[in-house]
Amino acid sequence: MPDFAEPLERLIQEFKRLPGVGQKSAQRMAFHLLRAHREDAARLAQAILDVKDKLSICAICNNISDGEICNYCRDPHRDRSVICVVEEPHNILPIETTRSFDGLYHVLHGSISPLRGIGPDQLKIKSLLERLDSGEVREIILATNPTVEGEATAAYLSRLLKPLGLKVTRIAMGIPVGSDLEFADEVTMSKSLENRREM
Repeated sequence: MPDFAEPLERLIQEFKRLPGVGQKSAQRMAFHLLRAHREDAARLAQAILDVKDKLSICAICNNISDGEICNYCRDPHRDRSVICVVEEPHNILPIETTRSFDGLYHVLHGSISPLRGIGPDQLKIKSLLERLDSGEVREIILATNPTVEGEATAAYLSRLLKPLGLKVTRIAMGIPVGSDLEFADEVTMSKSLENRREM
């Protein structure tokens, strides 16, 4: 028998499915919504639906976008000769907060992981190669996470891209190995970009 009325119990269970949310946090959020005005709950529900209905993937870089092309790719002031390759869309934010990178991005949507059955063909590598056809790109910065999978992905991309005559660099290891870019502070992320090395 559930501890709470069925709708409340269902809401708690849905919150628990979110990453990093346990039983107590889920209960706090559910009771907060229970006490909130109906309009507040409706705004939250609409925001969740809008994320699912109004966002898509940028046709150029694979970042999350509310249009066909994301804000970074649309920005005429960004340096189109440098592309920073990241694993996931949320990896862009730590780089942007440094305010020291003004190039473009390319999101792979994952990393090579044979144990999970993810190979290069499952990543957005083909679209990266297509972007290089313009001849405008001079440098690729590999900013994959400093994990075993991220390092394998960076090594694979380096071997693939270097024969094309591009400068291929890797962010410096100022970020702790085994961590994710989203947890890096601005100074560490800035130093990692500044001290990147050629692969």
